[in-house]
Amino acid sequence: MSDNGASGEGGPTGSVNEMKFANGVLDDLKENLEKIDDLGSEKTYNHYPNGWAMAFNTPFKMWKRYEFNGGTSDPFIVAWPGARGAGELREQYCHAIDIVPTILDLLGVEAPATIKGHTQSSFDGVSIRATINAATAPSPRATQFYSMLGSRSIFHEGWKAVTNHPTISGWGHYDEDEWELYHTDVDRSEVHDLAAEKPDKVRELVNLWYAEAGANGAFPLDDRSALEILNTERPQLAAPRKRYVYFPATAPVPESQAVVTRGRSFLIGAVVDIPEPGAEGVLFAQGTRFGGHALYVRENRLHYLNNFLGSVEQKVVATVDVPTGEKLILSASFEKASQEPDSTAGTLSLYHGDEKVGEGEIKTQLGPFSIAGSGLYVGRHEGEPLTGDFPGSAPHRFSGGTLHRLAVDVSGEAYLDLEREAELMLMRE
Repeated sequence: MSDNGASGEGGPTGSVNEMKFANGVLDDLKENLEKIDDLGSEKTYNHYPNGWAMAFNTPFKMWKRYEFNGGTSDPFIVAWPGARGAGELREQYCHAIDIVPTILDLLGVEAPATIKGHTQSSFDGVSIRATINAATAPSPRATQFYSMLGSRSIFHEGWKAVTNHPTISGWGHYDEDEWELYHTDVDRSEVHDLAAEKPDKVRELVNLWYAEAGANGAFPLDDRSALEILNTERPQLAAPRKRYVYFPATAPVPESQAVVTRGRSFLIGAVVDIPEPGAEGVLFAQGTRFGGHALYVRENRLHYLNNFLGSVEQKVVATVDVPTGEKLILSASFEKASQEPDSTAGTLSLYHGDEKVGEGEIKTQLGPFSIAGSGLYVGRHEGEPLTGDFPGSAPHRFSGGTLHRLAVDVSGEAYLDLEREAELMLMRE
């Protein structure tokens, strides 16, 4: 069974990088057309326009996120050795929550009331075994409510009421939503809106929606943008801090647990030994070709690169070679200057110790580097490439010297304060 109808995250023009949608950045049609030959390759994280989403969901309308059948009606294939009704179709209404009760019913297993002393929640779903066995069996489910990202609907005994509320819009005003009415037993494509003809039926179903929503914890309703939702703080294993210390030769740190540099000033500093010229490789890297940033040494120069959502690589390169010596501090400091609707703008400066050796204006993205999270790497970068500018071959390990540790500071304190504190820490060791 698929999880939803075709999705509309590609927007009206389609997208070569779906992470733009997650970061609140509109796609640029010119950029999309320039990359048309890269569609489907590793160079794009592409998504079709929402006009195609509507076409893919034919004969239903709308797409994922909306509670019209184009967003919620999915193919469901049932098969097991000796199954009855093989090769046949079923038209009865059922829901994803009916699958587990059906499997337990077919296996003859009764769900336990408690597990290890913990009382289990009851199933909302019902078994559709009778539906599988007979095409003429009545639908086992009479009512089902829906709510997603501001869109709402209710199915009850062959009728469906659904709102036309724009999802992830931040509009609110749910009491002003217009409810459409469809007799889905005879109009599954939801073509004939009967709301004006049957206002009493609409009122009945809307009241039922509120009752079901209340019983299932659907409040408060939420139609915030994808960027706002993805940036909402969630419980983590460790509380946020002002300063983070990372070490090489360790597993990548998941983005959900790593330091958050977006929307703020930050400083990335690496403590290294470089005995002689020729050291190179990644000191810090997080993200992919679809968005990320990195601090690295290439051709004896310190580099910082910010890949803004795969659209532009913003690179700041030191004007002098990295020095040689022990316990050197190589760092990049970003000072936030302004907050734009789709980015944070500011100045990125490179330092050897307390000597500024490079500077440039950059913008950083507001949302995550990846929907699933991009690991933070120290001393190397693995997986999907972040840039083609890293020296050597993957995983671009730092070589020609020793990387002791890397610190990321998001306290907003002056650069020299951190640099002096690092010196004191090293003296104590």
